[in-house]
Amino acid sequence: MNIVQTLQQALSQALGAHGVVVDKNSIQLDHPADMSHGDYATGIALQYAKQTGKAPKALADDIVTALGTIEGVSKIEVAGPGFINFTLSANAVAHTLLTALSYENWGVNVYQKGKNVLIEYTDPNPFKAFHIGHLMSNAIGESLSRIIENAGAHVTRANYQGDLGVHVACAIWGIQQLGIHPESADEFGRAYAHGATAYKENTDAKSEIDTINKKLYDRSDEGINNLYDTGRKESLAAFEKIYTMLGTTFDHYFFESEAAPVGKEIVLAHPQTFVESDGARIFKGEEYGLHTRVFINSQGLPTYEAKELGVTKLKQDLYPESDQFIVVTANEIAEYFKVLKKAMEIVFPEIAEKLLHVPHGFLRLPTGKMSSRTGDVITGESLLIALAEAARERASESRADDPAILAQQVAVGAIKYQILRQANGKDIIFDREKALSLEGDSGPYIQYAYARACAILTKAGESGVVAKLDESEAPIHLTRFIYRFPEITERTVENLAPHTIANYALLLAAEFNSWYAQVQVLDETPAAPHKVAIVAATAKTLERCLYLLGIPAPNKM
Repeated sequence: MNIVQTLQQALSQALGAHGVVVDKNSIQLDHPADMSHGDYATGIALQYAKQTGKAPKALADDIVTALGTIEGVSKIEVAGPGFINFTLSANAVAHTLLTALSYENWGVNVYQKGKNVLIEYTDPNPFKAFHIGHLMSNAIGESLSRIIENAGAHVTRANYQGDLGVHVACAIWGIQQLGIHPESADEFGRAYAHGATAYKENTDAKSEIDTINKKLYDRSDEGINNLYDTGRKESLAAFEKIYTMLGTTFDHYFFESEAAPVGKEIVLAHPQTFVESDGARIFKGEEYGLHTRVFINSQGLPTYEAKELGVTKLKQDLYPESDQFIVVTANEIAEYFKVLKKAMEIVFPEIAEKLLHVPHGFLRLPTGKMSSRTGDVITGESLLIALAEAARERASESRADDPAILAQQVAVGAIKYQILRQANGKDIIFDREKALSLEGDSGPYIQYAYARACAILTKAGESGVVAKLDESEAPIHLTRFIYRFPEITERTVENLAPHTIANYALLLAAEFNSWYAQVQVLDETPAAPHKVAIVAATAKTLERCLYLLGIPAPNKM
């Protein structure tokens, strides 16, 4: 039982003595903003005073008396109108630091032990640009994968890529019209924009593109097949370079070309659920408070909706042991996803139970939202390269063994942190200068704090100073903050909220920098080994935070 559970149980029993029955798990404990007020605080006396007929402060005093002595807690006191504050003992904090120093996977938990989770994320479409929206999905999906693994689950990383559909036909038409070589993957975004615009504005072009689309499905035109096969291969190879840069390795790739026939078969096998309408097959979402979606169009081709049914069935067939299928996508399809899940609840209720959609907002530049259809796109790769170039000058002046690698690590840290620092569903205005700053709310700031800690540890090793924690030393703000890390990882996986770790990492880096500015670590006194131990525990915690966020942790900057 951890300290939070211990406090919850003790508080529940103390309230029970006053005739108030409370489930211990419902008792909220918060961290006071000011550590001088303790490590945990609760407002239960204010919450339940009326039931006992006592004033909140009087009830708080009685609760504190009933609590007596609690192992791991050095002080319990009443504050303000009736808050109860708890301060951890030196032994409790020291024990946690020793765990951090000795355990490689510091901060693991068992919240999802034994579970099998498949997470689908990134999902770029061949023949289109890997835009910065895909960076959003990748950053969130990769972080969630690591956070869930950290909770004891087996995670399968999946990538579902749209290699078939009107968007591909638009790109193929654009490649033909513009004379683009099918191996020039960096030109496919331009080809798609050209074709998508023509499809919307030119009826002749639309007819030609629809014809290409049918030929792509039935593989009836050798010339289009060759162009498609070559272009698809080049697109996927280009994506792999970006995945490597981002630190993601996928276990399985799903494709719309595989999902389409499966989805179409499912739709046709359930005519009462997907009814005929003007030659198409639709799902009447209005009957469930949603909206109608087309699953097979009037040309007999499966739509995105049918393909989603197909890919989910493929996931179940290939990974039947999975307890959950998580899909990370932009929140613009949230309403569409509700329709999809409702249809799935009817045709595959046992699979629908496993499906969880994690939506995210848009990553916008100060100029506004981008559109791959119009070609107004800054690709994810070009943004990473631009950030790396901006970081290269400073990296060349660092202690890094390879400034180019450091610049790329800083670039990845800059973009991922800006994505992960806030709740998943919110849009982000990406500010390059802020993202790359070594001061304040940024990924490089956390990376630099970690590198600084590593530098101190290297110097300590060269000086023969070995980290040794003095358990009799009173806890300081920094060590009390490190103590919270396992609790942070549990809260993060419970809520699937990477921003919890991102915010904690920023505050931990700030606490470390503040402490380091006031203390000389290697001062040739008997206290030096203890201070080195604090640095080592900080470094381990920052490293684990960065890992769970999917951000590189350079040890030299």
